Amino acid sequence: MSTGWSLWVMFLIVLNLGITLFLFLWGPRAKIPTLPDGTSGHVWAHGTLREGVRQLPLWWVLFSASMFVAGFAYLALFPGFGNHKGILGWTAHGELARDVAANDAKLDELLVRFRQYPVEQLAGDPAAIQMGKRLFLDNCEACHGREGRGNTLLGAPNLTDQDWLYGGDGKAILTSIQNGRAGVMPPWASLGEQNVKNLAQYVLSLSGAPHDAAKAAVGQPLFATCAACHGPEGKGNQALGAPNLTDDIWLHGGTVADIERTIGGGRQGAMPPWSSRLTEDQMRVLAAYVYHLAHPAAAAAPDAQAAR
Repeated sequence: MSTGWSLWVMFLIVLNLGITLFLFLWGPRAKIPTLPDGTSGHVWAHGTLREGVRQLPLWWVLFSASMFVAGFAYLALFPGFGNHKGILGWTAHGELARDVAANDAKLDELLVRFRQYPVEQLAGDPAAIQMGKRLFLDNCEACHGREGRGNTLLGAPNLTDQDWLYGGDGKAILTSIQNGRAGVMPPWASLGEQNVKNLAQYVLSLSGAPHDAAKAAVGQPLFATCAACHGPEGKGNQALGAPNLTDDIWLHGGTVADIERTIGGGRQGAMPPWSSRLTEDQMRVLAAYVYHLAHPAAAAAPDAQAAR
């Protein structure tokens, strides 16, 4: 705080405390004109209610005086009176630093234990899941949803259905979190509107969804343009992040209109890397939580696994 601002703050404090202290000391001694019956003469409800004049109760006077003492003591002990640092030397930054250090000390004990287990096994540790959930809500909820069920409008995958674009083991999930992912499907509008519709029907047939068999038959040869990424049977390719088209799980929606829009206009999706925001330990714990979302009952606690 500059000297000018410090003096301004000190002036305001002295002014306010000075006025309130003056009123506190002068109020009990002020002479208020009263009538013989002890009232001020102010009446309401045609004289039914009359304003009385009484001395302030002793407890109120003592309580108010103690507040002034507490206020002066606070200004002496703590910062608040301009640039005065306070007798105790307390600062908000110092208290925050102490709290962060204490919290880090507790976390270090947990993280040392977490480092002993692979992501899949760590997914069974309640403490890791609790920490991972908080990291997920802070960093991933905006796209994947609070429960991790994804968002077709954003092209954010459902993390609870065990259908993975880039692999669902602990290492693959951790890699996705660390480095991010970028997926691009080129638009195929150049095939022509009718061919896009026929190809969409064939794609629907791959998952056993209701479709137009005649159009699907016409669209089947066109799928050769898609097989390079999705495979000749449409089962996808995790190395490329190409979705499996046979499992009836759709990243951008599975209606006829959605699929036609995907084929004709293409899709682009990107998950940012979190290595610049989260530590290695935090990303491992977050990966364990994501693995837990897809395997809520399968992961055993690390201590239980180690005992086997």
